[in-house]
Amino acid sequence: MLSLEWLEKSTILDLQQAMLEDKLTSLQLVQFYLEQIANYNPRVNAILEINPDALFIAESLDRERKQNGPKSSLHGIPILLKDNINTDDHMHTSAGSMALASSFGKNDAFLVKNLRQAGAVILGKTNMTEWANFMSETMPNGFSSRGGQVFNPYGTGTLDVGGSSSGSAVAVACHFATAAVGTETNGSILSPSSSNACVGLKPTVGSISRTGIIPISYSQDTAGPMTRNVTDAAILLGVLSGKDSQDQATHFVPEYHDYTPYLFPTLLENLRIGVVQKGYYDAMHREEQEQLAKATDDLKTIGCSIVEVKEISPYQEELESDYQVLLHEFKSGVNSYLAKETTSSVPLNLSTIIDYYNQNQSTSLPFGQSLLIESNQTQGTLSDPSYLKSRLQDLKYAKDEGIDQLMEREELDLLLFAGSYGSTLPAKAGYPSITVPAGFTSNNKPFGITLTGKAFSEPQLIKLAYVFEQHTHHRKLPHLFINNQTTHEKR
Repeated sequence: MLSLEWLEKSTILDLQQAMLEDKLTSLQLVQFYLEQIANYNPRVNAILEINPDALFIAESLDRERKQNGPKSSLHGIPILLKDNINTDDHMHTSAGSMALASSFGKNDAFLVKNLRQAGAVILGKTNMTEWANFMSETMPNGFSSRGGQVFNPYGTGTLDVGGSSSGSAVAVACHFATAAVGTETNGSILSPSSSNACVGLKPTVGSISRTGIIPISYSQDTAGPMTRNVTDAAILLGVLSGKDSQDQATHFVPEYHDYTPYLFPTLLENLRIGVVQKGYYDAMHREEQEQLAKATDDLKTIGCSIVEVKEISPYQEELESDYQVLLHEFKSGVNSYLAKETTSSVPLNLSTIIDYYNQNQSTSLPFGQSLLIESNQTQGTLSDPSYLKSRLQDLKYAKDEGIDQLMEREELDLLLFAGSYGSTLPAKAGYPSITVPAGFTSNNKPFGITLTGKAFSEPQLIKLAYVFEQHTHHRKLPHLFINNQTTHEKR
């Protein structure tokens, strides 16, 4: 029963049904994924660490299922975590940095506690762009000094893997786990998900607690699901979400704990979808433009109205080039994390991290650390006038007089972008997005469309993404498997 072909077509709900019927166990599922990792991870470099207790945890959950029934839809389901998410176990948390290669999180991140309570198997940690791609302007997507380069399984060595949750996306595409958790400040879930034919859901900031996650920005950071289908993303989002006493951003979020009721096979309403032209469409390759045109035709067939809009804001270009907020918040957030959330034999802060790189340039600093240095030159107190003005401008021109004003003026329900084009203004506004596979270019490069809404519009995003997915069925296995002509059946 357990084969790559069956898993490719299955959702978490299908896995749970198979377990209920005694056709599958969590232990068998973990063993399958470990075999996948052994066979294929050397080609793509997506996995940094395996949880040494994974098999024991799976066996325990199988026994618990027989005795008491499943805890939730995630009972016995193997999940991978990006390497900037703390786990209180034998695995390190390093953000891909050799400077933290020996560091452990003091406690489970809040979202990890939720996963464990739901009965998920934390299978391991995934490679990522070092410091979530906030280290150097020349850092390639998917590279870290600790883990090396992550490769795109649809064109190993030829296609961009996306960043910074690169390992999470590749691991999901290659069936190294049922699902993964990534993090995003600006495009870091959407970009690799689109580049690896995955579903990536970046929720409203505050929907998922940031406690226990190595940060970039208080204003923009969020974790989110990375899966092979919309159903799994909806299930995982419900488990990850929740109010956390240590994260004030979670206190004003509506309590959705089950997003599966929004998985309708057909669209029951006409949605007006805005397609932004300026700065995004013109930057796309011709084939990407063609794929986007096909996707908009599919959306029309589903029952959507497509509205072309010139721009989100007259300040769009200025907002996209301004990263002052990130520079200031990174130093403050990282210093706080290193002081409170990690175990280390020596005191750590951004200055000592920079010193480490300076002393280990030959092994740990191939692309420089210009952003770390620039961030360290800020006060780290978030009291600088330039920071405060930039933060207020982000809220005014990206949110209030940007996306909000545009959607109200044009009577739009959602915005549509190709891949991670257009991620910056929604990121500054703290708004949610979901990317769904929408085809492939002639060189087998995955292409995804991204739907963006206002705060807490996840139900609507999931609803439309699911209908689009069920109408088109664009996702397919990576060429990594097709070229090998190998299917590993359960023995």
